[in-house]
Amino acid sequence: MTEGTPSPTFRIRAARVVDWEAIAALMSQPGIRSGTLRLPYSTPEQTRKWLEGLSEDSTVIVAERDDRIVGMAGLHRNKGRRYHSAMLGISVDDNHRGEGIGKALLTALIDAADNWLGISRIELTVFTDNEAAIALYRKAGFEAEGTHRAYALRNGVLADVIAMARIRA
Repeated sequence: MTEGTPSPTFRIRAARVVDWEAIAALMSQPGIRSGTLRLPYSTPEQTRKWLEGLSEDSTVIVAERDDRIVGMAGLHRNKGRRYHSAMLGISVDDNHRGEGIGKALLTALIDAADNWLGISRIELTVFTDNEAAIALYRKAGFEAEGTHRAYALRNGVLADVIAMARIRA
């Protein structure tokens, strides 16, 4: 799906700095916070500063439904000898999971990586209990490369993540 192309229920477009409050609200949802490394009580102003500080090597997109942001994803290119690779992150509104939003965001970023940015390796980490995300990534060609044990504190417990990557030949 390309920018501005409507789907039956949402559209994908580039994130803008003016989206800062909506993105802050999205990223503060309990399910999203639990699945990312975001800390509780982050302020909307911190999100605005993050958006303002993004480099040209970052591609950040949102899924929008009825003028409301219901998902966000980013592809952040590495530097130097790792310039061929990028880190991926996807977040979908707690109330809109299972509606194809994550798949559309992932598809759009893979298209950008493959056809516009020359990125041949996309990397991510995903908590081991996030079965829906792991299945989505596998369907898109990502493979597990290992498990990072006790990777991050989540809800008072050190949780494991799977490192996954998609390598375009």
